[in-house]
Amino acid sequence: MFVEDVFKPLRRAEQRRWAREYLWGLIHSPGRKTPRRMAQAGLLPAGAAHGLHQFINGSPWSWEPVRRGLAQTVAASRPTYAWTVADLLIPKQGEHSVGVHRRLDAATGRTINCQRGIGLFLATGSQCFPVDWSLVLDGAWDWDDLRRRRARIPEAETRRPVGAFVLDFVAGVAAAHPQLPDAPWVLDLTRCDDASGVMARFARRELDFVCEVDPGQIVLVGRRSPTVITVGELMEEPHARQPHVAMRQSEHGSSKAGRVNVYTGTVRLSQRGVGKDGVSRTYHVLERPSVKGGQPARYWITSLMNRGVDDVLALARSQAAARAAVATLREGFGVLDFEGRSYPGWHHHMTMASAAYAYQHLYGERVEAASWADAGAKGLGA
Repeated sequence: MFVEDVFKPLRRAEQRRWAREYLWGLIHSPGRKTPRRMAQAGLLPAGAAHGLHQFINGSPWSWEPVRRGLAQTVAASRPTYAWTVADLLIPKQGEHSVGVHRRLDAATGRTINCQRGIGLFLATGSQCFPVDWSLVLDGAWDWDDLRRRRARIPEAETRRPVGAFVLDFVAGVAAAHPQLPDAPWVLDLTRCDDASGVMARFARRELDFVCEVDPGQIVLVGRRSPTVITVGELMEEPHARQPHVAMRQSEHGSSKAGRVNVYTGTVRLSQRGVGKDGVSRTYHVLERPSVKGGQPARYWITSLMNRGVDDVLALARSQAAARAAVATLREGFGVLDFEGRSYPGWHHHMTMASAAYAYQHLYGERVEAASWADAGAKGLGA
């Protein structure tokens, strides 16, 4: 049922069959996930490697409805509790892969040559499932017409700040409601150039969120004569914060008690942060203090006024789950192996990698698909 539900939007029967085979190959082929190796591993008939390549790089199918089907399938299979967004950096050699550019890898502190994808994830339990993607087009990919034509980049796709991609995801989820769940948004805005603007747009849509912010994030305190202050300064005032004991989870799954400070009052974002009724929304601020010799303090702004601190922090942990999903995608589902010279090809492959990730984590490693031999007997075409 998974394959039928997710790939139902593909109009042609041969496209759906190739999708099934590509999915099987991403899950079961050992080592590098290239079309040739996937065809060899599955004992496909002669010419199948070309067919798999053509399905990704040449076949004109729309990835957006397939991704909506994937998100709906995940939401129907597991209780969902949050939407979140995470970065995916794909190291590359040379300059021909679509969107490749030089950028700082925050995880290593090194500047690398890479593609940068921004993924939308649906959080369920302890896992996050990738359900949509955007490709960042920095440098010459924004203005070099020849390069853009060769990579088949749509005219509307231009360089944008990260916040714009996030808001596009928000609009897409809202447009698909009620087929997609209405859940809080959990975001890391510590490196976002316009964190205030992103949160203000959430306020206008009256959406709940938990956003990690930089200590320099500005908020307003007080209503008649509001004071402009950063969240870092705000939480330095001992009388303005209330300590709370919360359980911290390590990356290895162990947990221990730790302190979290909650601002005793409420804050506002700015005049931009008003809802549909024109009323300025109020928010809570949480701080996880720095530990001596450990990580610096972390700060969150949340609209979830009626939830406990533990619930808010549990939502915030979906960011870590999304990063773990990104690492699994990079290593286990061919994301690092795809050459990705065309814009449609990149989106097709990321759609298939996301579907393979979802299938394996929802149903285990056995794919309910026709055998490679049976598929060849049915005459798969490009």
